[in-house]
Amino acid sequence: MASEAVKKILEAEALSDKKNAEARRQREDIISSASGSSSLAIQKRISEATSEASKLRQKYDTQLEEYRKKAEADCDRMINDIKQMAASNSDKAIDEIINRYF
Repeated sequence: MASEAVKKILEAEALSDKKNAEARRQREDIISSASGSSSLAIQKRISEATSEASKLRQKYDTQLEEYRKKAEADCDRMINDIKQMAASNSDKAIDEIINRYF
């Protein structure tokens, strides 16, 4: 009877060890799967963020080019105005010099 009890205890311990090993394996599988899923999610988010950044960069590059062209046109207009004033002032100065000395 004692040997029967020892045999049952040993069987129970073996079954317990087997169930513990199976539980550990399942735990590792779950962790591995979750880790893989989160890696994929992270990669997807990085890809989406990179794509969005590229779109924004293109948009701002276009706006920057428009601003540059407008600034260049404004500067050209100002330069022309200054040249006209300078030419006018130069003509007046020459006329004044001629009138004073001749």
